[in-house]
Amino acid sequence: MSSIKVFEDKKVRTQWNAEKEDWYFSVVDVVWILTDSKDYQTARKYWNKLKQRLKEEGSELVTFCHQLKLVAQDGKLRDTDVLDTKGILRLVQSIPSSKAEPFKMWLAQVGSDRLNEIADPEKAILRGADFYRAKGYTEGWINQRLQTIEMRKELTDEWKNRGVTQEKDYAILTNEMTKAWSGLSVQEYKKLKGLKKENLRDNMTNIELVLNMLAEVTTTTLSKQEEPQTFEENKNVARRGGSVANDAKRRFEEETGRKVVSSLNAKNKILLEVKNIKEDK
Repeated sequence: MSSIKVFEDKKVRTQWNAEKEDWYFSVVDVVWILTDSKDYQTARKYWNKLKQRLKEEGSELVTFCHQLKLVAQDGKLRDTDVLDTKGILRLVQSIPSSKAEPFKMWLAQVGSDRLNEIADPEKAILRGADFYRAKGYTEGWINQRLQTIEMRKELTDEWKNRGVTQEKDYAILTNEMTKAWSGLSVQEYKKLKGLKKENLRDNMTNIELVLNMLAEVTTTTLSKQEEPQTFEENKNVARRGGSVANDAKRRFEEETGRKVVSSLNAKNKILLEVKNIKEDK
């Protein structure tokens, strides 16, 4: 969910990642503040030079930097360098600035506001629903999607308890589970739907979300029961969790005559609800 935060009358473009439960901040916007640049272009040039220097130094900060589509000054969505909260704190350390401490306090307040939502889950749920509603999703789909976010959080917390800490390892386990239930890897699934950087779950139909959630819930349950100790054991549990959802998928297809895995995506949000699906009979 994209939003604008304000620090000393300057706007900072942000986007909330519900699954990682962290904010992503536009790097150039933060650089503009810390360097007190006269305009956006000056800040952008400063960041480009700093990024090159950090890359030459082998800084992990550049590795942490990702790109998200945020609204640019011309009003269009453009790929924008972003960092999560941890990355922004590292960025602050890399730029000599009299505004470093006030900015860190502001950053803490942004996080505190989010923590208040976590303490009162209803606030977070309502905000998430408003986000998807604004994008044109149906109420039925929104209700299903919000449940999947909660189940995903429980799964990643369980993986963390089992010693999985690297982002790439989460991706590997997710891929094993997804392939076990859908027959496709995450990348193959996204290709089928015509996606690039878009979130796969935001482009799933209701039934796809349900079965993906079943795979995650089963994987979480098996992991808690068996307490896998190695990464290979975690992969095995993920595949078994996915296979349970695969059994349900086969039964659904036999009873309804419809294929579950679909090329439908969020370009036509109405069709993402099962009752509106007209294809793949």
